[in-house]
Amino acid sequence: MGYIITLSLILVIITIGVGIYGIKNEIKGKKATRLLGMNLSTFFVLLVATTIMLFSGSPVIASTATTTTTPTGTAVGANVDGLRFLAAALSTGLACIGAGIAVAISGSAAIGAISENEKLLGKTIIFVGLAEGIAIYGMIISIMILNQ
Repeated sequence: MGYIITLSLILVIITIGVGIYGIKNEIKGKKATRLLGMNLSTFFVLLVATTIMLFSGSPVIASTATTTTTPTGTAVGANVDGLRFLAAALSTGLACIGAGIAVAISGSAAIGAISENEKLLGKTIIFVGLAEGIAIYGMIISIMILNQ
């Protein structure tokens, strides 16, 4: 597990570093497109590699995992925990994507309504806040999944 965390940390640092390098050197045109393409492809290749390492059942991960049996006789181990973490990540991630889409639509409509009539500010903030609540619901579900 330490390898995956280290590799993920290196991945994030490299991604941020390449972005800062591109901004400081004011790279434009084809060079910027090439740099962005290399950055994204490296990011996804390393992301796939860490995911494969996480779910492959390699000896490094298997040596730290313990398997126990429940009172019903079913084995609970690293694979069940991995699926639990995956479910929590998917519930949070997909809820946040949905909330982002909802806020984008309702926020732009709210700005248009406020530009025509300033008295609508309070009503439009309520609709944008309701759209943001979708992400909170996803986070609550992931907390419930992780606490089982």
